[in-house]
Amino acid sequence: MIDFTNASYVKLSQWDVAAAHEKVGEHLTHGEQIYLAFKGMRDFVVFTSKRLIAVNVQGITGKKIDYTSLPYARIQAFSVETAGTFDLDSEMDLWFSGLGVVRLEFARGVDIRNLNRLIADHTL
Repeated sequence: MIDFTNASYVKLSQWDVAAAHEKVGEHLTHGEQIYLAFKGMRDFVVFTSKRLIAVNVQGITGKKIDYTSLPYARIQAFSVETAGTFDLDSEMDLWFSGLGVVRLEFARGVDIRNLNRLIADHTL
């Protein structure tokens, strides 16, 4: 499992949903759809109709992959920080019951308000 207490997913950029589906499609439940996907260097995060899937590519070859499923139903609170003049990144913190806080850092240009709305729609 990903160590969310010591690491954050840094500089996630918008990623093609079709490409994300190729990587996690076999892990989706019946009727589950991918809404948004964001990719870092090797790791990526997928927001579906039911959960957030954090994918951690491990090792030199990248053959070992960890898929962590974080259901929206377990989110107790969330916050977003928009980009500013000098701080060009935006951030989202999600507090999961039994896990703690998960921080996602997004690269410049990501529509954090849309992401905030998606989380709100699934948790409130």
